[in-house]
Amino acid sequence: MTADPHAVDRRTLLPLDPSLTPPGTGGFRDAGGIPADRWHADQHGETLVPTHCCFCGVQCGMYLRVDRGGKVFGVEPRNHDINRMRLCPKGVNAYQQVNHPDRLTAPLMRRSRDEELREVSWDEALDFTVSEIRRIQEAHGNDAFGVLGGASLFTEKSYLVGKFARVAVRTRHVDYNGRLCMVSAAGANKLAFNIDRAGNPFADILLTDCLLLAGANVGECFPVLTQYVWGARDRGATLIVVDPRETAVARTADIHVALKSGTDSAFFNSVLNVVIEEGLTDEDFLAAHATGWEEVKANAAHYPPSRAAEICGIPAEQIVQVARAFARAPKAMAFHARGIEHHTQGVENCLTVINLCTATGHLGKPGAGYGTLTGQGNGQGGREHGQKADLLPGGRSILNEEHRRQICEIWGIEESELPAAGTSMMEMVWQMQRREIRGLIGICNNPFVSLPNYSVVKDGYDSTEFHAQFDFFLSETAANAHVVFPVTIWAEDEGVMANAEARVVKHNKAQEPPAGVRTDTWVMCELARRLGAGDKFAFGGSRDVFEELRRASAGTIIDYSGITYERLEETGGIVWPCPSTDHPGTPRLFEDGTTYHTDGKVHMQVVEWHPPADPYDEEHPMTLTTGRTVAHFLSGNQTRRLGALVEQTPRPWAEVHPSHGFRNGEPVRVVTRRGSEVFPALVTEAIRPDTVFIPYHWPVPTAANALTIDALDPRSKIPEYKVCACRIEHAESIDEVPAPPVAPGHVAYPETQVSRTDPLPPTAPQGRGTSERS
Repeated sequence: MTADPHAVDRRTLLPLDPSLTPPGTGGFRDAGGIPADRWHADQHGETLVPTHCCFCGVQCGMYLRVDRGGKVFGVEPRNHDINRMRLCPKGVNAYQQVNHPDRLTAPLMRRSRDEELREVSWDEALDFTVSEIRRIQEAHGNDAFGVLGGASLFTEKSYLVGKFARVAVRTRHVDYNGRLCMVSAAGANKLAFNIDRAGNPFADILLTDCLLLAGANVGECFPVLTQYVWGARDRGATLIVVDPRETAVARTADIHVALKSGTDSAFFNSVLNVVIEEGLTDEDFLAAHATGWEEVKANAAHYPPSRAAEICGIPAEQIVQVARAFARAPKAMAFHARGIEHHTQGVENCLTVINLCTATGHLGKPGAGYGTLTGQGNGQGGREHGQKADLLPGGRSILNEEHRRQICEIWGIEESELPAAGTSMMEMVWQMQRREIRGLIGICNNPFVSLPNYSVVKDGYDSTEFHAQFDFFLSETAANAHVVFPVTIWAEDEGVMANAEARVVKHNKAQEPPAGVRTDTWVMCELARRLGAGDKFAFGGSRDVFEELRRASAGTIIDYSGITYERLEETGGIVWPCPSTDHPGTPRLFEDGTTYHTDGKVHMQVVEWHPPADPYDEEHPMTLTTGRTVAHFLSGNQTRRLGALVEQTPRPWAEVHPSHGFRNGEPVRVVTRRGSEVFPALVTEAIRPDTVFIPYHWPVPTAANALTIDALDPRSKIPEYKVCACRIEHAESIDEVPAPPVAPGHVAYPETQVSRTDPLPPTAPQGRGTSERS
C-alpha cells in the first residue's frame, strides 16, 4: 500500500505552544487564559465567573461570561463534578435572563386593584407595605398576615424568609412553594430515617447493577443527570422505569412499567409481595437494621401480582420481573420524583419504595440506596432552615420546646414571641378565601400558574386586602399585587444552594444589579427595620446571613456549621451534615446501617393503597396528569421569556393516544370538574390510552393547573397534581397562549412572541410513535 502524496501528516499540525490547545482536548480555561488556536473570545477583557445554574436540583456548574463593562453576556459549561461540561437547554439559555428587557427595575404600586400599577420610589413602596401590615394586624391579629417563600431562593434567603415572617411580621403563617415539590419525600424520609435528604450521591448511580426510576422524567426534568443513567447502563446495569408515559429514558429501559397514575403504592406493595414469596429479602439486614418489618410483610400479602395488575392496569408478569431484577441485583438503587409524590398518598408512595429498598438490603452502600430528585434549584436547601410552616433552622421542629428555646436564643427573642406552626401553602389560599389571612407577601413564587385549581387561587388572592410580591420579572401573580418589589436575579448576588444530593454549592455574583433593583435580603431587612425589628436583621448581605445560619444549624441533623464560603470555593461543594471545618461532609448516609432515629434503625411503615381524590365516572373516565417539559421550568415566568426556549416549546399541548381518533395538532378539549381548556393534540403511542398529559408551565387560558384538583396529602399537604378525572372532546379552535406580563409602559419582548402563536405542538421527543409535524 503506497502513501497518498496529498495526505497531510496531522502530527505536523499539532501546536507546539502548550498555551494553544485544540478545542475539546484541554482543560477548560479560567478567566484570563489564552484562547485555543483559531478560537477567540467574543470580546476583549472578558471575565469568566464560576457559578451554578439557577434551575433544577442537579445544580450544574457553569461559567458566566462577563464583558469589560461588567455585564453578563454568555455562558460556558464548567468541568464541575456534577455535570462534567454538560448543560441542558435551560442552562445554556439561563444567562439571557440577567439583562433581559423585561426585567423589573423600579417598585410598582397601586392602592387598590381598581387602579393600574405604576412606578414609585422605594420609600413609597416600603412605607405603604409596612402601613398595610400594621393596619391589618392591628385590626385582625398578627396571624392575619402571611408570608410565602420559594425553593429557588439561595439558602441564606430562605433562612431569612422564616426569620422575617416570625420575628419581623410576627406571624405563624409562613410557607413556601417547595410545598408543591418535595414535602412528600421529606415526610417519608423523616418517618423512615428521621433525616430528610437523599441517601446516596449521584456518583453511586455509576456503581449500581440495577437502577429504578419511579415518576422521574430524568431526560426532560433533569437532563444532565442522564449521563449517570447512561454510565450505569454502560456497566451493564438493568434500568427499570415506572411511569404512565414512555419518556425518553423509559424508551431505553429494560422494563418500562406504564402503570395507571395514582396506583404507585399498590404496585410497590406488590413488588414487595413477590420479593417475599420468592425468598429474596435480606433477612440479616432486616433483623439488624429495621423495625416494623413483620407488619409490612403481613400487609404486602394483600397485594399479590394478580390484584395489583388489575389496580395498576399492567401485566402481572411485569411486577414479577421488577421484583426479581431489583432484589437479585448485587447493588440496586431507587430514585423517585414528583410522579409518585404529587398525590394524596404521596408520602405513602415514597414509603413503599423505602420498604422495598430496606427489605432487599439495598441501603447505605456504594451503588445501593435510595433518594429523591429535587425539582427546584434549592429544593433541598430551601426546606432545611425555616421557611416551611412547621420547621425552624436546622430542621428543628417548631413544636419542640427545646428546639424553640435554641432558636429564640440565637434570634434574641423570648420563647413567647415565637409563633406556633403555620399552615401549608394551599391551606393559606383557602384561609385567604375565608379572609382569615388578609394580607400576604410572596417571595420567589408564582401561585397563579403553579398552584392547582386556579379559580380557587385567584379568588383567594383577590380576597386579600393587601398583597406584595418580590420578583425580577412581572409574573402573573405579581401582576395582581398591590406592590411589586424588583429584586436581583441569581447572577447579581451570592449565596448557596443544596442540590438533590444535599451537596451545598456556592453561587457567585457576576454583575451588579440594574439601578433601582435590590436584593431580597436588603428588602426583607429594610421592611424589618421599618417594622421595629431592625436590630434582629442587621445583615450586610448573604455572607452575614450565612454566618448566622451556620450557628443556627450547629448540632442539628442538618448541620452546616463546618461549611464556609471559602471551603465551598475550594471543594466545589460539601454534603451536609458537616459539623466542623475539618469535616469532609457526608455524601453517603447509612453506611453502617444506622439511621438518625434514636434506635438507629429504619422504621418501615405499613401502606394501604387508596384511590385518588377525584373519582372516575361516565362523564370523567380518563386520567389527566401533568409535568414539565425540557425547555421550560415550573411556572415559566423565567423560561417563557427566553427566545430559544419559546421557539423550542412555544405552548402546551394535550398528549393523547392514537386510539382516540385525533390527528396531530387538532384541537382537543380537556374537561375536568374544575373546567375545560383546548390544546393542540400531540398524538403518540407513548402514553396510556386512558391518560392525558399536559405540561403546566403556562397561565390561563392554557394552564394545566386550571384543571387540576386542590386535594392534599393529609401528611405532607402536597396537592394531587398527577391524577384527576377528565374526559377529552373534539373542539373547534385552540386556546391562545397569553404573552408574559410586563411592567407598565413596557412592550412584550417580541423575540418570545413569534413562536408563541404557532398552533401545533412541538416536535419534542415525547416518545415512540410521536406524530411528526408537516
